Amino acid sequence: MTTPHSKSNKRWIIPLPPGLDRFDPVVLLTTWFHVGRFAKAPGTWGSLAALPCALIIHALAGSWGLLIAAILCFGAGIWATGEYAHISGRKDPSEAVIDEVAAQWLVLAFAPFALLPWLAAFAFFRLFDIWKPWPVGVADRALTGGFGIMADDILAAIYAILTLAIIRFILGL
Repeated sequence: MTTPHSKSNKRWIIPLPPGLDRFDPVVLLTTWFHVGRFAKAPGTWGSLAALPCALIIHALAGSWGLLIAAILCFGAGIWATGEYAHISGRKDPSEAVIDEVAAQWLVLAFAPFALLPWLAAFAFFRLFDIWKPWPVGVADRALTGGFGIMADDILAAIYAILTLAIIRFILGL
């Protein structure tokens, strides 16, 4: 017999809120094509899913293209996450990971195009997104709607960009 807390009842995929279809553009964008629905570490999965897309964008359009893609993703994310949050009745649903995608692309746009800098960009963004130093944590708690969902990740991205710049300056790169 299983209990509500037994291992066999654990969900690996976060269910969609009633009223949203898995092919709805709001769902596809908010969850970054369902990657954010993984119940364990959805933000990290979202950041990881941003990397192959970033490689393609960078190959086609360089760092400027990645910066423009991040800005466009931010705008689309404000709309999609705002709708998703409203429909789900939750302020900042954990499965909303387009904010990680936009922020990860922003950091990568400022990182040198090489394996180690991109790994560092990924790691520093995740660090600041999880840690939420001031004002990232304040934005996370105080801002609402789609803009609120997206803003704290962009602030975490700015910390990651500054950290990478300081390291590059110290190392003389």
